[in-house]
Amino acid sequence: MGYLYLAIAIAGEVVATSSLKASREFTRLGPSVLVIGGYALAFYCMTLALRTMPLGVVYAMWSGLGIALIVAAGAVLYDQIPDAWALVGMGLIVAGVIVIHTMSKMSVH
Repeated sequence: MGYLYLAIAIAGEVVATSSLKASREFTRLGPSVLVIGGYALAFYCMTLALRTMPLGVVYAMWSGLGIALIVAAGAVLYDQIPDAWALVGMGLIVAGVIVIHTMSKMSVH
């Protein structure tokens, strides 16, 4: 269940962060509700994931996958296309998450 909660947490964070720009500094109700609700869901589900998963692993997956998904959302929603170096950097972040998850004794297998 830890991975399911973490996936929901990451999805909530991606929705919330992607909605920040559309909220126009919290002057638009719909996107502002998505920001607040998305972060509330994300942090709640993250605490549930922490019941069975180590903090470092949860945070590495949360941040690494969140970064990659936010960049994808920015490209789709706001036409903010990453350049080659941004893609290389994100690839390294995701590779680090994979190394932690698959090779670290700290990870949950």
